[in-house]
This record gives sequence, structure tokens and C-alpha cells, in this order.
Amino acid sequence: MKLITIKETSNPSILKFEFSYFICPNQSFEFKNVDECADSPLAKQLFYLPFVKTVYISGNFIAIEKFSIVEWNDVKHDVAEQLENYVNAGGSVIIEKEIKKIAVTVYAESTPNPSVMKFVASRMLTKQIVECKNIDETTASPLAKALFSFPYVKEVFIDENYVSITKYTVSEWQEVTNELRTFIKEFIEKGNIAVDETKITVLQQQEKQQISNFDNLDSTSQKIINIIEEYIKPAVASDGGNILFDSYTEEDKKVKVVLQGACSGCPSSTFTLKNGIENMLKEMLHDQEITVEALNG
Repeated sequence: MKLITIKETSNPSILKFEFSYFICPNQSFEFKNVDECADSPLAKQLFYLPFVKTVYISGNFIAIEKFSIVEWNDVKHDVAEQLENYVNAGGSVIIEKEIKKIAVTVYAESTPNPSVMKFVASRMLTKQIVECKNIDETTASPLAKALFSFPYVKEVFIDENYVSITKYTVSEWQEVTNELRTFIKEFIEKGNIAVDETKITVLQQQEKQQISNFDNLDSTSQKIINIIEEYIKPAVASDGGNILFDSYTEEDKKVKVVLQGACSGCPSSTFTLKNGIENMLKEMLHDQEITVEALNG
């Protein structure tokens, strides 16, 4: 029986080696060098391979980030064989210790969108945005998947240290806020991963803002992106949402932006945000003909 399945991730430098059973069911680990591997003899052994940069161990998989000195196609099968031989010989993956609760606080914060509540944690949850419209989109987020077990949860948006939850109208926030806050707090305290960044699929809208494409945009689009990133995005994030540049057309002076999280799906907040962005761009670009179209993510 095949013990390990090799799977690619959205990051070409990271490869996942999935086991047919859980090798680390209770905790998740990230090791950046051999000195950090006191709790993992297996990770320590992997760092003897000169191309290994980072080792992630969680659930039923080991993910390895490599340096660019080799290609995965040249070494991935050898790595998989080494992992199989190690565990078949009874080698320890993680030295089990008593799980200590992670000290964390979580508080709820209302947003301009009455259907969305923002839950702010005292710890970083992710470096990359995750937006889940339904449970089928939760591949990269165990926390989002767990939250969808609540029947009133409609959408989940996670960024940095907060979770924005959109609810169905069947429940009022005063009835469910404390339940969700406690659930998120306990989820983090147990050492669970909120977001597995190796599984994140880069959205088309986000790709338009990548540095590689930025230099190919016209100067006005570049200025608009810089204004959004520096002035607008921080304000939007404080309300539990996110904004992405979509496009700019010189012919009709129209700017399209994508709204996510708390900013998405609320007509009143969308209208207010659209007007605010439009006025700022008109003033900072010295062009009164600019219009903004806000799209829900």
C-alpha cells in the first residue's frame, strides 16, 4: 500500500507529502532550521538535505519548502522514499509533550455591514487573505471549515489577526456573538491552524496586484493601486474587509475595485465606500471625471 502521496501547492517551492494516516493529530509545527528541531527528529533529519529551507508538519502531511538549488522533479521521489523508510523503521515524527494552551484573547467588533461581525485575535492568523463563500471553499482554512458547522454562518473572511463572519438572517448577533467568540478563542488556544497557507489558491483579482504585473500597468493604474494600498485598504481592514484593484480604463475614466469581507454584499456600505474612494481618487489624481464601480467579491 502506498504510504505517501506527493502533492503540489500554490507555491512552486513547497511540496506536500501526505500520509495515509495522521502523523501529528494534535498540533502543527514549522521548522526553519535544524536548531529548531528539538521536538522533531524527522525534521532534523530532513535538514541534512542541503536544499531544505523550511519544514511544516501538521495533521497527515509534511510540507517542505526548498531552496532554488534543485528542482522538485529531481528529488521529490527520493524525499518520499526517505520519509517512508523513516516512519516504517519506527522513527519519531514529533516528540509528544503535554499540549499547553496558547494564551490568546478574542474580542468582537461590529462593522458597517449589519450582517458581518469582526472577531479580532491577539495573535496573527494568516499572512494571506482567505475568503470562503461556502464550506467547499475552506480547503486552506481549518478554522473557516469549523465555523461553517454553525448553521447561521454564511461566509468567512480571514486576514492577518481577524475573522469577519457573515451570518444568515435567521439569527441575531446578540444571540450568537459570544458563542462564536468563545469557539474561535478555544480553536486558537488548542494550537489549531487557522489557515494553511500552502493550500491557498491565488485569486484572479489578487494576481492583478502582484508585483510582476504591476510594472506592466499604465501609470494611472499604478497610482490608483498605490493610493488603495496606502490610504484605503487600512481603513477598510479596520472594518473587517478588504479592497482589491480590478481595472482602470482610460477611455471612460472608470476604476473597478473588488470588495471582500465586511465590505461585500451590503448595499449601504458599498455605496458609502464607493463614493469615498471616488472622491479620494478625484482629489489625489486631480481628475474630476474619474468614477468608481465597486464589485462584490
